[in-house]
Amino acid sequence: MPHNIITLPEITQRSHSHKATAQVFNDPESQKLFEYIQQIAPSDASVLIHGETGTGKELIARQIHEHSARRHQPFIAVNCGAFSEALVESELFGHEKGAFTGALSSSVGWFEAAHGGTLLLDEIGDLSKRIQVKLLRVLQEREIVRLGSRKKIDVDVRILAATNVSLEQAILSDQFREDLYYRLNVVSLNIKPLRERQGDIIPLAQHFIEKYHIQLGYDKAHLSPNAKKKLIEYWWPGNIRELENMIHHALLICQNNMIEADDLSLLAPPRPTPLAEEHSKTETLIDPKLKAVFHEFFQHHQGEVYSTIEQQLLRTAYHYCHKNQVKTAQLLGLSRNILRAKLIEIGELVISKHHD
Repeated sequence: MPHNIITLPEITQRSHSHKATAQVFNDPESQKLFEYIQQIAPSDASVLIHGETGTGKELIARQIHEHSARRHQPFIAVNCGAFSEALVESELFGHEKGAFTGALSSSVGWFEAAHGGTLLLDEIGDLSKRIQVKLLRVLQEREIVRLGSRKKIDVDVRILAATNVSLEQAILSDQFREDLYYRLNVVSLNIKPLRERQGDIIPLAQHFIEKYHIQLGYDKAHLSPNAKKKLIEYWWPGNIRELENMIHHALLICQNNMIEADDLSLLAPPRPTPLAEEHSKTETLIDPKLKAVFHEFFQHHQGEVYSTIEQQLLRTAYHYCHKNQVKTAQLLGLSRNILRAKLIEIGELVISKHHD
């Protein structure tokens, strides 16, 4: 097995779903991440893990747990997007018998189940604002109340959260609470996509060959030079999960225990051009509600549209940040000097020798 590989064992839990099952730290970027994990793991600080789907965020969370003082206590991963709005509160905090239709007995929630250990809240951005409020209260008070009960129960849990979306953008579009974000984001980890850590690709592929050679009972196969070249050059939109599936399929069809380039079925379309990628990013960043506002605005305003929108954006952002120039500049991605000049220009900021 390649050096510095961690794998994900089967975990008995109601929220279990298929995820990437291995992570390596051979690439220089991955080695930096591994060293950082070892630094922050011993603390009890909350950690927010960012990464595309399939990059192994749960494995990173487990690595944090295994390097902490809680390693002999439960580690539980919960997919927040796997439950309906009606069920998620019961799943997280538990319920008493008769709390709702179908509650035939009392049930312990994930916070109680993880007591003393670590709880990973995966896809945290999928939680509704109502549940976010309740979660924030639990993190602040370190106690939960089951549905149908008034009794408070103390919980000692380290919280790790994971997301494949920008929570900063979710805050700006009023889909995620800023106070909860800061409560979760004491430490931030960014898992780079597989295409940006090419040094991990071949060791991961060899790990999956070993895994399925044992699981399928086949003779051990090897990667041809052309197959390795194809793996390294591919852009891996599905990340580690896609690599594992590809190797599994290749082992089923390869001949003479040698995986050739033609055995590697690339299911994704060719990598988008830089221009297409930039357009896709821009489309993703424009919230549907904001687009609707723009369309409404365009229908009722003629001429000076850009100037009017810019002025309104500046004023709204400035007041949103409680007239703090530094925070407003950071929010808008401007330098403070440019922001200050624009605020003076639109009459929002009056120059005074006493003004900061």
